[in-house]
Amino acid sequence: MMTDTARCALVLGASGGLGTALVVEFLADPAITQVIAVSRKGQPLSLSVSDDVTNKLVWIQTEYDEQSMTTVVEQIEGHAGNIARVCICHGLLHSETIWPEKRLEDINADALHEIFQSNTVVPTLWLKLLFKLLKGEEPCVVATMNARVGSIGDNRMGGWHSYRASKAALNMVLQNMAIEYGRRAKNVKLISFHPGTTDTGLSKPFQAAVPSGKLFSPAFVATRLSEIMDNAAVDGELSYVDWNGQPIPW
Repeated sequence: MMTDTARCALVLGASGGLGTALVVEFLADPAITQVIAVSRKGQPLSLSVSDDVTNKLVWIQTEYDEQSMTTVVEQIEGHAGNIARVCICHGLLHSETIWPEKRLEDINADALHEIFQSNTVVPTLWLKLLFKLLKGEEPCVVATMNARVGSIGDNRMGGWHSYRASKAALNMVLQNMAIEYGRRAKNVKLISFHPGTTDTGLSKPFQAAVPSGKLFSPAFVATRLSEIMDNAAVDGELSYVDWNGQPIPW
């Protein structure tokens, strides 16, 4: 049974580098009484949880089709009204069969579908399914991982067609969601968050080109995002910001 002072953090896509760092960040936060981590893989072996916070963590393993995601939401519905933080950490840039396109000829329909599924469709479904759990009296801040390359106004290089388009589409979804949440769940604040180049598997093939001092550890980004969420005004607006809290052009 959740108490009136319970504050839950929900991390979706928790087994990746940044997702796991956010789990650690919230476990260390005394204002958070429960951390629910959701991922396709189980709890990473690298995540060692001290005895004093073992009971604070719940890890749920799932697929990311809508039926499985609905089951997850049903599992955590006892936390309805007490969820204070949500981080949606899904993202796909490359895989064994997918690589960012450098020219038009590289565009492939199957890759487009897979990238949009991970970067746009899955976060959209979470925001749809979680609505009934997030609305209430408790201020709730939801951060969805995005990227600066999702900015249309900031695009001066082109390329990476699927990834850029999926992240730009995500911003449109989040803007729509912010408008509807603003009418129907005034306690919820949405953030579209660019973590910068973070030392995870997603950025690994491209790290050699990153300027000195601009490759961030997942722990650093998790701390910065937590601070941004703590200071966010629940204003019914979507914020598109980077790791330093600076706005990004749409």
